[in-house]
Amino acid sequence: MQTRAERTREALVRATAELIADGRPSEAGLVNICRRAGVSRGALYHHYSSIGELTATVREQARRRLVHVVDEAFEGTAADAPERFFVALGEALRSETVVRAGMRIAADGSTGQLRLRDELLASVRERVAGVHEDTGLPAGAADLVLAVATGIEALGHTDPRWWERETLERLSGLLRPLFAPAGQGPD
Repeated sequence: MQTRAERTREALVRATAELIADGRPSEAGLVNICRRAGVSRGALYHHYSSIGELTATVREQARRRLVHVVDEAFEGTAADAPERFFVALGEALRSETVVRAGMRIAADGSTGQLRLRDELLASVRERVAGVHEDTGLPAGAADLVLAVATGIEALGHTDPRWWERETLERLSGLLRPLFAPAGQGPD
């Protein structure tokens, strides 16, 4: 059973994530967060020392979720890893407000450099490059996966259909031959 304090912190994180994910990060100000969470300013400052600390909490929750998405996607066969990643990323972006918000936030809770989006994509590039070394994938495969993932994340903010499973499966199907073991791809 959640305590009152846990429910309040959760409401503040959810409200902050909603304001950032579905609008502009600048909309996640004190008044808007408190209004959306249904709490007083005092309650916010009781749980978080600043708006920056609260937005950093949103980012950290999103980071943990995305690390899990990447880890799961790259378990199993290398040929299917990009598709598993694209589908899981799209689902997380479509359905998880904290993930959408977190992608736009830097480690300090600001919208400054090295946003979670950049960290995620660097991690995926490393994973794909590691698969390249082990299986002889084309040298540009990591960059192509990175470009597609960046496009999916960016385009989905203006049209969420880019995050739909069917769209992601269609795109990843185009990439699959690059990840097939030698002799099993199309001629």
